[in-house]
Amino acid sequence: MDLFDYMRESRMETEAPLASRLRPRTLDEVEGQEHILGKDKLLYRAIKADKLRSVIFYGPPGTGKTTLAKVIANTTSADFCQINATAAGKKDMEEVVSRAKDSLGMYGKKTILFIDEIHRFNKGQQDYLLPFVEDGTVILIGATTENPYFEVNRALLSRSAIFELRPLSVESMERIIRRAVYDVERGMGAYRADITDEAASFLADVAGGDARSALNAVELGVLTTEPSADGRIHLTLEVMEECIQKRAVGYDKKGDNHYDTISAFIKSMRGTDPDAAVFYLAKMLYAGEDVKFIARRIMICAAEDVGNADPMALTVAVAAAQAVERVGMPEAQIILAQAVAYVACAPKSNAAVNAITEAMQAVQETRTTVPAHLQDAHYAGAKDLERGVGYRYAHNYPYHYVKQQYMPQELLGRKFYIPSGSGREKQIGEWLEFLRGQAEEEK
Repeated sequence: MDLFDYMRESRMETEAPLASRLRPRTLDEVEGQEHILGKDKLLYRAIKADKLRSVIFYGPPGTGKTTLAKVIANTTSADFCQINATAAGKKDMEEVVSRAKDSLGMYGKKTILFIDEIHRFNKGQQDYLLPFVEDGTVILIGATTENPYFEVNRALLSRSAIFELRPLSVESMERIIRRAVYDVERGMGAYRADITDEAASFLADVAGGDARSALNAVELGVLTTEPSADGRIHLTLEVMEECIQKRAVGYDKKGDNHYDTISAFIKSMRGTDPDAAVFYLAKMLYAGEDVKFIARRIMICAAEDVGNADPMALTVAVAAAQAVERVGMPEAQIILAQAVAYVACAPKSNAAVNAITEAMQAVQETRTTVPAHLQDAHYAGAKDLERGVGYRYAHNYPYHYVKQQYMPQELLGRKFYIPSGSGREKQIGEWLEFLRGQAEEEK
């Protein structure tokens, strides 16, 4: 390294963006990801022992994929090379592989190759790496925001361990934010800034687990806010709202407002007001509510409040729940809006709710016996005990229906499922009446 390289790196350390300066240097500084970095976990042990094999880190932006790669670079005895798939080509990889071969052959030293945005490599570029990953010329660390099972070659996946990084918790985010504000050496502490609890909590929440986004907002707030009369820079809620370009919507995911909003959301769908339902959906999404939680509530509403009045409502809701997990935000909001609008506009019936509620009560209050002709007759001696004797097979009769006793004797004549006159359920009710009428005529 010459004098100019040294000066450039020194300047980068002091003038780099806050998110870069505050990047953890050791495993102990890493926030979150306990599910893969706990001290009893494989990845933690492998990094500590410098025995890492090829891995792919997968997760949303700002969750620490590049950070982990940098931590590995600081702890390994192997050579460390980094390229970005958005800018690198085959020539770059050939140079890395050539150096790796020389390092391994001449010094017995391994090479770790970190490829950021590895999903950007085409099939040919990914295939080029295979033999060198296979024979240990390079140890691959790939980072991607896309599901590697869809975006990375199967052959490369089979040679790598997949570790999914999750959005950082609000608690982890708050610790990172406070460190950024008060750390004098690597953070913004030299500017004599203070952040209110309300502002820190808001920023940790709306950043959605993306540490880079929160740190950028902190840096912008400190650099653009004038000191007050006391000589300190005060990062208030209003300042943080402006810096992250989001307004606090009075939505605490653990407080009363959370329950009030989800209650209004459900009641709007139940009350066939798609406009209000979509508004409350938008409010929850804006506040960073978990899309899986929202999808679960839509599914429940589709069964509880729509039911058989429109059986497709539950199908749409379930499909939406599966789709949002695959697609992710921001596109997931379109899928959720479609499902919400469908469920809100669908004809309504709670007949299934009433049916299961009364049936559960009957089970608790009444001791019953299954009628003998409905009991299992598929074992030796069953007929001697008159099990299944007299059962009539419905498919042998017109309309695949025959009148016989199905209800236990103790509940004979009791009705649990009473179809409403709404939507598809009106037809269901008419069909049941028709079948029962045919049975009466047969008498």
